[in-house]
Amino acid sequence: MERSFKKEVGQLRLGAGEGFAGEGILAVTKALLQSGVSYIGGYQGSPISQLLDVMVDASDLLEELGVHLETPTGEAAAAAMLAASINYPMRGAVTWKSVVGTNVASDALSNVASAGVKGGALIVIGEDYGEGASIIQERSHAFAMKSSMCLLDPRPNLTSIVNSVEAGFELSEASNMPVMLQLRIRACHVTGSFIAKQNQEPMVSRKKVLQDPNFDIEKFCLPPSTYLQEKKKVDFRLPAAEKFIVQNKLNETFGPDGCDIGIITLGGHYNGVVRSLERLGLADIYGTTQIPIYVMNVAYPVIPSEVMDFCMGKKAVLVVEEGFPEYIEQAVNVALRKGDQPTQVLGKEVLPKTGEYTADVMQRGIEAFLDSASSETVDSGRWSSVVPELDELNGRATELLGEVLPPRPPSFCTGCPERPVFSAMKIVEKDVGPTHVSADIGCHTFAALPPFNIGNTVVGYGLGLASSAGVAPNFGKKVISIMGDGGFWHNGLSSGVASANFNKDDSVLIIMQNGYASATGWQFLPSSQESRFGRGRGMSIENALKGLGIKWVKKVRTYDVARMARTLRRAMTDTKKGLKVIIADGECQLARQRRIRPQIRKQLESGKRVIKTRFGIDEDLCTGDHSCIRMSGCPSLTIKPNPSPLRRDPVAHVNNGCVGCGLCGEVAHAAVLCPSFYKADTVQNPTKWDLWLARWRKSVIGVLQDLARA
Repeated sequence: MERSFKKEVGQLRLGAGEGFAGEGILAVTKALLQSGVSYIGGYQGSPISQLLDVMVDASDLLEELGVHLETPTGEAAAAAMLAASINYPMRGAVTWKSVVGTNVASDALSNVASAGVKGGALIVIGEDYGEGASIIQERSHAFAMKSSMCLLDPRPNLTSIVNSVEAGFELSEASNMPVMLQLRIRACHVTGSFIAKQNQEPMVSRKKVLQDPNFDIEKFCLPPSTYLQEKKKVDFRLPAAEKFIVQNKLNETFGPDGCDIGIITLGGHYNGVVRSLERLGLADIYGTTQIPIYVMNVAYPVIPSEVMDFCMGKKAVLVVEEGFPEYIEQAVNVALRKGDQPTQVLGKEVLPKTGEYTADVMQRGIEAFLDSASSETVDSGRWSSVVPELDELNGRATELLGEVLPPRPPSFCTGCPERPVFSAMKIVEKDVGPTHVSADIGCHTFAALPPFNIGNTVVGYGLGLASSAGVAPNFGKKVISIMGDGGFWHNGLSSGVASANFNKDDSVLIIMQNGYASATGWQFLPSSQESRFGRGRGMSIENALKGLGIKWVKKVRTYDVARMARTLRRAMTDTKKGLKVIIADGECQLARQRRIRPQIRKQLESGKRVIKTRFGIDEDLCTGDHSCIRMSGCPSLTIKPNPSPLRRDPVAHVNNGCVGCGLCGEVAHAAVLCPSFYKADTVQNPTKWDLWLARWRKSVIGVLQDLARA
């Protein structure tokens, strides 16, 4: 889960000259307020989810400044907010997860980029290539290039990040281009400090409202205006951006003059490059390097004049750029060849074409570069003598660690309300046979892994039902589509349900209604019981479905596995054509615990009666076949040695991570597994009745035990 910043949001009120200390996400928020932003919007997604969370926690401050905060149901709606900056001098910022978020927002982004902006428009994207937070290994770089938007990639320290946010608005206004600021996962969570500035009230805000609408036909993305807009991109906007970048020295150069080799890297890779050089004895822990480094805090556009100046007199340079195609390397080669500079450019020849560039990977690439370049100004003895020592240390570390630990695959949390649905699906599968399952982005993708192994395709957020449209008519039996309540409001309502009903599709849709956008940090949804405004339940998924004309809609408590299995079996065997929708209703248990924990604490402090439910397994009854574990997959269900000396099979065991959801017992009952599960209620601040009942139960049990022994 994502962490909370409620305690730290007070730092957003710091004034000019005061020291700010915290994480990168919080620094970005402060920089936005220092920049006089008029509106902020976005959609959560790792690693940038917390930016919106911080904004929500700072709602009081935003209200004081007149800043409007919008939390839409998708990236497309967030990107469309930038339309405010097309005609009016309003600074706006939107945020989402790259690259999947950029894909969703692409329609609005392309139109804004074509029309151009008057007020500064900043898109803060969480870049996570190679870092395991995204389902697609792509980058947003190509999108920035094709739509002619500047792309910033600052060094991962708070001062550079804050400067990039502030410069991003200025760059946008100087060039009339939207600006993308990509923050890698380490930049989002890096800790540090910077000197704060005073927060700025926006030029246009809820306090200083616009008076008259501005109409400019050239801002409309319609012919013939679109042809003029393209010409402005090439003839004015890009040159203006390059001029601003050079004049304000947004890119940086480190290291000595007169060296015959150098390194060109993006700002986001700077720390890794310096760390690699430090391990090779070519830099110190403060960043002082023996090899010159040209740091591109602006990934696009590449500035040919700066590239040629850096490469002047150098026989070879190394370009450090994650991912493929090698956009930066190509641009550097073009700049040098057009400038008739003979500097050799190395990149993917010595560095991997794919995957994350860790410090170790960069180190190996730099070693290969140094071997190939044969520098006359860098002492080869310094780094070549270090490499064997590093290899020896790595070998010793491997020996001490012993066997390589097995990979830890992603899985459902304890008490996840989605796990019982998949348990029910496995039970029904025995009766109706296996079928195609179109999954959706969210926690339910984990069902594709053991122990469930359910799910055939995943193609986009809220597209679980839409992705089955080509399979369903040609499969011979009903197919199942999975969608979360976040995916439903994001895209599934229109692209999935409306389309399926319009086309008379005959399939089954399961909507996981857990009440939150759980995978990204438990953010509120339109159908959540609460919202950032403090109101109760708002929109109803059930009413939305019925409003679209869906006749077959069943709402089932998620943890009732037996009823869920019966309902799913009915949906799969119903001969009447049309979409069947099952709403699996069950709150995320970890989110529920977070919600009720303060309430329980207050009840205990006031002396009120509180019941805590736990589940356990009778060791004497457990047979040790572990079918309960295979059918539920709960991480709180584990094994321990059999207490009986006559049996060798380990018994199932419920550990202290149990949240009392009851799934283990529900599955055991629904699947007719075994009777070994029991439920126990721990009563705190018991009443007189509780105490009397406990004594009575103890005496009855004692009598029964005496009879059994007799």
